[in-house]
Amino acid sequence: MGRESTALINNNNNDHTPPYTGGDIPDLIWPFGELDGINNHQLRETAYEIFFTACRSSPGFGAGLKSINQTGYTEELGHVAASGSSPARVNHGVGMAVTSKLKRALGLKMLKRSQSRKTGSPRFAGGNGGGASPSPGYNNVNSIVGTAGRNRRPLTSAEIMRQQMKVTEQCDNRLRKTLMRTLVGQTGRKAETIILPLELLRQLKPSEFTDSHDYHVWQRRQLKVLETGLLHHPYIPLIKSNNLLANKLREIVSSGEARPIDVGKNSEQIRALCNSAVSLAWRSIDGSPTDVCHWADGYPFNTHIYISLLRCIFDLKDDTAVIDEVDELLELMKKTWSILGINRSIHNLCFTWVLFEQYVATGQTESDLLSASLTMLNEVANDAKRPNRENLYVKMLGSVVSSIKRWSENKLLDYHSYFHRGNVGLMENMLPLVFSAMKILEEDILVAAAAAAQDKGLEVAGEHSIEKRIAEYTRSSMRNAFAQLVENRNASNEKEDEGIELSDALLQLANETQELALKEKEFFSPILKKWHPIAGVSAIATLHSCYGTVLKQYLTGVSSLNVEMITVLQRAGKLEKLMIDMATEEECKSVAKEMVPYEVDSVIMTLMKQWLDERLKRGRKCVERAKETETWNPKSKTEPYAQSAVELMTMARDNVNDFFQIPLGVSENLVHNFANEFNHIFRDYISFVASCGKHAHFITYFMVSLLNNYLVCSGSRQSYMPTLPPLTRCSGESNFFKMWKKKIGRSTATATHYEQFEEHNKEDHQHHHHQHNHSSTSRGTQRLYIRLNTLHYLLSQIHSLDKALSLSPRIIVPSSSLQSQKRLLRSSSAYFGNACASIQYALEHVCQVAAYRLVFLDSKLVFYDSLYKDDVSSSRIKPALKKLKQNISLVFAIVADRAQPLALKEIMKAAFNAFLMIILAGGSSRAFQRGDYEMVEDDFKNLKRVFASCGEGLISEEVVDREANMAEGVVALMGQSTENLVEDFSTAACEANGIGIIGSRRVPMPPTTGVWNRTDANTILRVLCHRNDKAAGHFLKKTFQLPKRR
Repeated sequence: MGRESTALINNNNNDHTPPYTGGDIPDLIWPFGELDGINNHQLRETAYEIFFTACRSSPGFGAGLKSINQTGYTEELGHVAASGSSPARVNHGVGMAVTSKLKRALGLKMLKRSQSRKTGSPRFAGGNGGGASPSPGYNNVNSIVGTAGRNRRPLTSAEIMRQQMKVTEQCDNRLRKTLMRTLVGQTGRKAETIILPLELLRQLKPSEFTDSHDYHVWQRRQLKVLETGLLHHPYIPLIKSNNLLANKLREIVSSGEARPIDVGKNSEQIRALCNSAVSLAWRSIDGSPTDVCHWADGYPFNTHIYISLLRCIFDLKDDTAVIDEVDELLELMKKTWSILGINRSIHNLCFTWVLFEQYVATGQTESDLLSASLTMLNEVANDAKRPNRENLYVKMLGSVVSSIKRWSENKLLDYHSYFHRGNVGLMENMLPLVFSAMKILEEDILVAAAAAAQDKGLEVAGEHSIEKRIAEYTRSSMRNAFAQLVENRNASNEKEDEGIELSDALLQLANETQELALKEKEFFSPILKKWHPIAGVSAIATLHSCYGTVLKQYLTGVSSLNVEMITVLQRAGKLEKLMIDMATEEECKSVAKEMVPYEVDSVIMTLMKQWLDERLKRGRKCVERAKETETWNPKSKTEPYAQSAVELMTMARDNVNDFFQIPLGVSENLVHNFANEFNHIFRDYISFVASCGKHAHFITYFMVSLLNNYLVCSGSRQSYMPTLPPLTRCSGESNFFKMWKKKIGRSTATATHYEQFEEHNKEDHQHHHHQHNHSSTSRGTQRLYIRLNTLHYLLSQIHSLDKALSLSPRIIVPSSSLQSQKRLLRSSSAYFGNACASIQYALEHVCQVAAYRLVFLDSKLVFYDSLYKDDVSSSRIKPALKKLKQNISLVFAIVADRAQPLALKEIMKAAFNAFLMIILAGGSSRAFQRGDYEMVEDDFKNLKRVFASCGEGLISEEVVDREANMAEGVVALMGQSTENLVEDFSTAACEANGIGIIGSRRVPMPPTTGVWNRTDANTILRVLCHRNDKAAGHFLKKTFQLPKRR
């Protein structure tokens, strides 16, 4: 048996062929499905046969078909070898191509080879391709042609393709013979009308092969191709009427497994095979005649074949490089599209996969292949957005993109293991590839899946943002990297002496963790930050958490203070500081939430626990006593705050003095722990002060950092605001009737109101009778302002206490003069920042509650209960302004100077809100006409003027104008005509419901938000409800059936 036939047997003699999945890369999922009974080599040979058949009329493919000698070489090639000269190239093929537009577009490097790469002797060109290692089945032509090897000519496209696909000359010559015999007299026959395996079986005889076994292997492959293309994966699904033909074909293929079938002219088997194959291949979807046969265009068979063709573009010597002739070869491959059912979109998808697959298969070392994959994936993304996509293409697209994304994300989820200083650039190219794939899946595949799922009543997973994916990569990879450090450290300890201290192992782990953090910052964070600004923070926070878990496990086994433990804690503290500094550089305020502190000093603080618990117990008792006994009566005008606050702060100063008397080194962390405990006591007392007389506690959450506090308190402004009355419409009474009703009703109602007002304030203001005998500020309101003074007193005392701690010489500080200077310049809330932040929120809350109580309760009779009651012209705002000024004067007499601006601002906001509620929710006793607008507008200007002129610049005019802007817009609605109001309301209501202008359809009732605005539908509706004219009443009755006022 000759060398060539032996090679063929070695390549093809596989009786038990495993299912072909397309790729042999374990962690890269093949996206195109499986083929049963056909292997990679067989598929490649079939792909070459289809390629050659489709390109038979192209330059370089038809030469020599007319005369093939017995040695397997064309007479033309033999003549050239004998003469020792190169023939004139009529069809140049691609032999002299030196540049590639496609490679330039994809950013692929050009090959730098000698001229022998692209040229060779005639026989050598027909052999192993001039430089590539000879594959099994190739003749060693150098030993045949001798000196003729010096006479070279450019390789044709066919020769290069045969080289790249590792097809032997014997197989190539058999193919040429078959085509010559098949196309006798049919030179114009289209390739897509030829059932190539059938023609090969009919035209080639066993005598043309080395031996019978060689022929049997070849025949079995052709039968498997027919079975795969016509039965397993047909372009048009088989139907019941095709069962007879299909079963006959299966029977013939099965019979050919054990021995070759008879292909003689009079053979019943070959006639039955031809009949079955032709009938199945020439079917059409609708049963009408067709001019194209379908034997290799069913999915995924066609895709497997086409990818086998595309794989030939990689250089045989350097499988990370694409040959320079790729442009011409791809152009020739387009001729197979009609046979394989391929289009431009599928080509782009398959080409993307081949580039990425080659990058993975070659060890992920060539960044050019990864960049080219990304470029092609962008083309795929453009294809994916085209309308009228076929379901099969969407399925292929989803499989390919998912496989690329899954493989890439597996690497990114553990990027510390796969990337390093030398190849970190690959990671930079992989990230946009993943996110491009993710975008395609979410915007194109997910949309199609969502539509299909919606039809089936199923749910579809939502989108994943890039920032979330980056955060997941960093967290996962950092956890894996840290776990590897722990595993390596454990393995190292096992090799060393068994007596190694656990503390030493933890110190070594801390050093390695620090190196990992610095590696992350230097190599990976700059790349990841391009996609997620705080990617470095996420990575460091994860590493911080990992080391913290190990440290916590170590501390659970420690019961007493010792030098080793202190060393471990100090090293952990330094590591934590490094990671916090690295995270802080990213200017991320959420670092405190991401990084739970180690609290390394808490163990040391255990030695002081008894002393500290006793002091804390005293502080808690002080707060509890204040909750039970505090009456909010100031000791004197010079101390207008609660005495319980004085007692609490005196106790705190005494404890600080005692703390520094302890004969131990007082570190910064120790002071912080001490201060933190008192922070809890201070905040407890602050919550009591801010509870505004309610039994529920004031709760402060420190969600992210000391600067982010969220306050919830049951004593709120809502408890003083009146309930909104139900919506009604005005009765539209005549002016005479309204004047008579006003005259009769005022004589009794107004007198009653003022009698109640005087009786209500008689007792509350007795102690301020001489100085503020006209004020209506109640005792409860005055106590609220005492609470406000108390909070300011606490703030000043805590700042003073904090400063004393910061400047204490007893605290051990680093010897560095720069750090010492920073400590001296530290903010006054360094230790009690939580308490100070809580006070700031409490100040705003108490001011707001006090202001609403002053306006809605204390000033109710002259403001909310009287303004514009029955008639606008006779119940203007002047009496209310007079009383409001008197109340503000009393507030200024009570409130400390530093609290006055905030208190006045909150009173202003409450007054503006009360004014709006009067004109929008004033009840049945208030009705307005369009002519009242100027009086209402003038009253509001006077109300603004009270606050703009109150005090010496306590509130600037800009602040007053800004706060009044919304109210002025609502007041302006009163000046609009009823028709305009109705139109504006209808538009706003429809837009709020997202239904547009609805014409004659019913306008929806807008919800009450409580936030008044001139563009708010509910606000406009309330203006209409208070508009006393027939048009408004008619609209409200017709649209919402609102009742008349009683």
